[in-house]
Order: sequence, then C-alpha cells, then structure tokens
Amino acid sequence: MRAPVLNPLFASITSLPGVGPKLAVLYGKLLGRDEPRVIDLLLHMPSGTIDRRARPRLNEVQPGQIVTVSVTVEEHRPAPPNRPRAPYRIVTSDDTGTLTLTFFHARRDHLEKLLPVGEKRYVSGTAEFYDGMLQMVHPDRVVDEKGFADLPLVEPVYPLTEGLNLGNVRRAMDGALARVPALPEWQDEAWVSRERLPPFAEALRSLHKPQEPSDIAPESLAWTRLAFDELLAGQLALALMRAHMRRQAGRGTSSEGLLRAKVMKALPYTLTHSQQQAVNDIVNDLALPQRMLRLVQGDVGSGKTVVALIAAATVIEAGRQAAIMAPTEILARQHFATIEPLAKVAGIHVALLTGRDRGGERKAILDRLALGEIDLVVGTHALFQDEVLFHDLALAIVDEQHRFGVHQRLALTQKGDAVDVLVLTATPIPRTLVLTYFGDMDISELREKPPGRQPIDTRTIALDRVGDVEDAIGRAISEGKRAYWVCPLVEESEKIDLAAAEARYEDLRRRFGSKVDLVHGKMKAAEKDAAMARFASGQSQLLVATTVIEVGVDVPEATIMVIEHAERFGLAQLHQLRGRVGRGSGKSTCLLLYKGPLGETAKARLAILRESEDGFRIAEEDLRLRGEGDLLGTRQSGLPGFSVARLEIHGKYLGAARDDAKLILERDPQLQTERGQALRHLLYLFGKDEAIKLVRAG
Repeated sequence: MRAPVLNPLFASITSLPGVGPKLAVLYGKLLGRDEPRVIDLLLHMPSGTIDRRARPRLNEVQPGQIVTVSVTVEEHRPAPPNRPRAPYRIVTSDDTGTLTLTFFHARRDHLEKLLPVGEKRYVSGTAEFYDGMLQMVHPDRVVDEKGFADLPLVEPVYPLTEGLNLGNVRRAMDGALARVPALPEWQDEAWVSRERLPPFAEALRSLHKPQEPSDIAPESLAWTRLAFDELLAGQLALALMRAHMRRQAGRGTSSEGLLRAKVMKALPYTLTHSQQQAVNDIVNDLALPQRMLRLVQGDVGSGKTVVALIAAATVIEAGRQAAIMAPTEILARQHFATIEPLAKVAGIHVALLTGRDRGGERKAILDRLALGEIDLVVGTHALFQDEVLFHDLALAIVDEQHRFGVHQRLALTQKGDAVDVLVLTATPIPRTLVLTYFGDMDISELREKPPGRQPIDTRTIALDRVGDVEDAIGRAISEGKRAYWVCPLVEESEKIDLAAAEARYEDLRRRFGSKVDLVHGKMKAAEKDAAMARFASGQSQLLVATTVIEVGVDVPEATIMVIEHAERFGLAQLHQLRGRVGRGSGKSTCLLLYKGPLGETAKARLAILRESEDGFRIAEEDLRLRGEGDLLGTRQSGLPGFSVARLEIHGKYLGAARDDAKLILERDPQLQTERGQALRHLLYLFGKDEAIKLVRAG
C-alpha cells in the first residue's frame, strides 16, 4: 500500500487549480500518461528561463529572444470589419523605438482594458522583426507597475503541447508545489551532505521557482538531486527484482552435452570465440542451484539465436522444456526458421505458437506442450496466456526484452518451477545503459560476426539525387538482385514533409511494376507475412518498408539497403537497418539518403556510420550525441526512459546508485528500517512500485 503522506502527489491533475477535463487531455499528451497525476507534472522539467532582471530599451532588443520591456501604449488598430481574421495590433513605444503587439482572435474590450492608451505597461514575450518592424505576437505577460513588482524576475519556460500555454503550466505548477508534503530523507545522509544536495521538496521548488537562470541547468544541485533519486529508484527496483529471482531457489540443470554437440555439428560454421564463451557461461549458470538471469547482447548477425538454441539443448537433454519469446510475429517466425532445420537434425521437437494460431492446430500444440512432447516452443506474448501450460519449463529465453515489461518477464517464468531466464538483445547497449536497464543480470557480449558475413559499403547521398538511386536500383533488379527501401513514416503528415512509405511505394511501383512490395506496421499480420514471403522467395525484388524490418528479418539474398531521410533516424536504428544486408555471399551496399542542410549532430551520426560497423562503438557514440532519450529508439520500443535524469550528464552517478542499492538490500532486504520505509516512498514517486510487491512476495 502507498503511504497516505504521498496521496496528494498521486491525485489526478484535475485536482489542481485551473485544470479541467479538457486541459487534462492536453497534459496527458504532454506528460505521456493517459491520466496524469500531480507528481507527473512536478517531474516535468523546465527547458529554459525568462530573465526579467535586465530590461533592454527597444533599440537594444535582439530578435528571437524572450525579453521584458517597459513601453507606453500609443494606439489600438483593430482588424477592419470586413477582415475579421486579420490581427488586432497595438502600437507601443519607449524613447528609443516602437514595438507592435499583435493579437489574433482578440476581444477588443479585453485588450482596451489590458492596454489602455497613454498608460505604461511591462510586456514580456518573444520579439521578432516582421516587415522591418519590431513585433511581439501574443505576449506571455502584460502587467502594470504593481503587477510587475509581483512578477518573479526569473521564470521557468517548459516544453509544451499544442493548446497548452506557459500560463496554464505555471498556474498548475504553483498548485502542485503547494501539495508537496514534508517527506523523510531516503538518501544516505553522508552522501547528501558531501555532494551538497538539497532535500527532495527543496530541489523541486528550486527548479520550478528559480532565483537564477543557472538554477534550472541539468548540472545544478537541484536537478542533480532529483536525477540521483531517479537513478537510485531504478537501481533499487532492479536489485529487488534480482533478489526476488535469486531467493526462489533454482533447480540445477546439467547434462552431458550430447544434444549440444549435435546442434553444433549441424551448423554450417564453427562458433565464434564469444559465442563459445557465452555458451560456457550459460551451461555453468544452468548447473547452479540459483536461478540464471543472463543477458546476451550482440550486434546484428552475431549469432544470438544459435546460442539460445544450444542453451535450450542443455535443458532438453535433461528431459525439460524451453521457450523463446519474441516481441513480434515476424521475429518469432524468423527465429523458428533459423532453429527448425538445426533442431530437426539434433532430434529436438520444436513448435511455433503465435496469437494467430486458432482452432484444432492451436489445441494440438497446447496439448503436446502440456504432455512434454514439444521440447522447445517459439512464440510471441501468446506464450504467457493462461491456457498455455508446460510439462516442465526450465528455460525462458526472451528476445529484445526491452519491448516487454518486467511483469511480462515474470509471467513467463511463472509457467514452470524455478525457471532460468536468458535475455537476448540485438541492440548493442552502452555500458551506462546496461546498468540502467539490465542491472539485475549477468552479461555476455557477442563481439565478433560469424564467418562469412560481408562488410557493407555505406554511402551518404543527398535526397535530391533520388532519381540516380532509382536508376541504380533498376540496374540491380535487372541483374536479379534484391533491395530494401526504408521510409520513416506510414502516411503523409501535413506537418512533416517526409516521403511516406505508401507514396514511395506507389512511385517505385509505377516504374518497376510487380517487382515492388510494401510492408508497414499498420498492415494485418497475414498481409505482412505474405509480402515478406514474396520477397524472401524472390517473387518481388524491392521491398519498401517502415522500420518494422528493423529487427530479425533475414533474407541473405538482399544486398542493397536504401534508407530515406536517414537524418531522422537514431544511430542505433540506422545500424540495425543496415544489418539486414551483408548476410549472404554477395557484396552489399547501404545508401543513406539525407535531406540537407544537415545539422552538426546528424552530420556526425552519418559519418560514424560510414566509418564503423562495430555496434558497440556506434551505441557509445549515439549516447554521446543524443543523450539517452531517443537511444535504442526508446520512443518506439517502450524502453523506460527517464523523466529527470539525463544520462549524458548524470550517467556518472549510476555506479554510486547501483552500489548504494546493493548495500541497502544487504542491510535491509525487506525495507523495514526507517530509511527502508523512506525508500518505499522513493520507489512510488518514480513509478517503481512493482518492485515493492516483490519485497512483499518474498
């Protein structure tokens, strides 16, 4: 149960002054929650400040900056009666120049009251030159002398969403700050005093009511305090998860390795050094009486599926079962296609189970699984539905785990007695992020590519040369080659001038006819699979797609990857997409089409991709260039991004947070002490209360 002292922070945002149901919907959009709460608003960080301490004269105003100026109102110029949509303008001046205030859809009586002719007013907003005149459209503030005396001299500016203005957010934030209760200190007192960090409530006030513009910098003591709170909450939740998994005694599973040897013999190549090392680690883990929690992270094409199959062979030889869960049907089918021929040779019974299987076929699979006649099942989240029962599940293998929540991972492990867990990810993850998302696991890295993988020739080409690229694709098709063409969006958005997949598909189809096919996320699964099958068989040669092909699509004959608007993708994602080619014996090319002019970050990103195929190096660079926010396509993958911490700035505190979490659980595993109770508050505040259930579950 959440402590009653926290209730005011978990009240709906509609309990704040001025926030009705309509605005609540907009706050939901802004804060990324269907039903935003007071705490979500408090953790919405300022992006800048308005500094009213300097009040420039009009001839000193720099266009494009937020300024506060003192002016006298000269005249009102309402919109002409025959042009109601024209703006309402008010001319103001000081002794150095003139400033026009512009209002759209304005009420005349309201403006005449707000800005009476001949009176002095302080106005604050962004000033711009328009038609050679200094203008301010919809000033943020218009106040008289007395109002100005009450205005904060430094005021925060926040990221907004359409329909919400700064005034709305500031009023709501004032109400939210008034709700913050006195909370006990959950951080180590010695650490707080050494780092000179303010208490939680004071840090919030300092950020939302700054005295100096520097108070809202991510490096400030207030922001650092909240970032460390968030990092500690994350590390403590992971440590609790690990302790929970470890507390449930494992069942050591060992075998002579005859089945493993059969699988390896069936491979067309020998394992790389790091694959062999990962297999050894897993076999050792499985034999121990504690439960295994291991992450295998490897670059595109480093052979994770094979490592997973060899791990499964270990428990199958001991008479038990294994399951591989993938986030999408395409990926599940891909794993099945890789595994089935090898399993057949080794005498392992494999089945595929997805949400699409219905009727008799599905029932037969479920019956055989429950009787133990299926050794290894590959599937999607369909695997943790209630009617899926195992005879004796020993090993749960979860692919691309960041697309599954912690509770989904637990749900699969509850399908058996003391199930061991192996997690795979094709996204090479920087060290700091491994700590953040997988701090509860032991880690194996697959650093080399299996023999036979081809280097990929990567080039950048300006989008206005798209005709040349189409010509080159035409030549490749006539030689029987296969190519991908990836676009960032599914349909035209009025605001974003991206060539959408459907428009590009129509365009290429006019030129190359039935040799072109289309795959995107909004298609039905059966349509997607049919298009993939046509491409894999060579019936179609050019596959236009959105990023649904980012992970796990394996067509060795495809040798060309065109990525349109490459500047819009993150490095890790570009690297994933590039990894769809270079899988066969043919020479492979990746063409990155970009729309100029490129910003510095986009330039650096594309340059790194040209230089390197090392996913681990690319991931570190991506973190450095972009910060954690969009890394690993956080937005697309549902990875738990941070509200407050910025890893490029606060990542250096991760180690301390991890060590502290470890120490806390050694001393107080049930979080019963005074500090333990305070830490429970922390877990609730940062949305990690799942972990508290694990404490109770024992």
